[in-house]
Amino acid sequence: MTAMGLTEHAFTVHEGATGPVLETERLLLRPLTTDHLDFFVELHSDPEVTRFVPAFTREQARARLAGIQRQWSERGHGLCAVESKETGALLGRCGLNHWEEFDEVEAGWTLRRSSWGRGYATEAARAVVEWGLETLDVPYLTAMIAHDNTASRKVAGRLGFTPGREDTFLGHRVTVHLRHRSGGLPGHPAG
Repeated sequence: MTAMGLTEHAFTVHEGATGPVLETERLLLRPLTTDHLDFFVELHSDPEVTRFVPAFTREQARARLAGIQRQWSERGHGLCAVESKETGALLGRCGLNHWEEFDEVEAGWTLRRSSWGRGYATEAARAVVEWGLETLDVPYLTAMIAHDNTASRKVAGRLGFTPGREDTFLGHRVTVHLRHRSGGLPGHPAG
């Protein structure tokens, strides 16, 4: 395992079978693959979750997961399954997604309702954002957040994102929050 400076970062990275695995105090973030199909469909079928992210049929989910795997192979980043180190349970997904229509990389997070309010989104997203800004050649990351998604706006704020512009994304009016490379995460030096 290669430490990413645990005195400076709250995660380590090691190579897994399908790509980098980010490890935090309580979580493992592994690249999503088509092997996660049942989990992905279940996550995206909860009506509270799908208030802010799309629901997927099995076929749509299979296609989305294949696209995520392709992004990992072609770009070296993508979405991860968020797994509890303690129980092995899959709690949600978090990662970096390149959106062709914006030519931007978005940090995104979606958790099962049973995992809300425990700091998992912040913990997972902090690792993803730090890792992304260290490894990708991008001046900033985005987080596209629906106006009424208060919880995600709070997570973004904790991670140093600030509102940048208004846009439409997947049929929702969103605020595109920006986290510039030079912005630094709260409690961490600028990178």
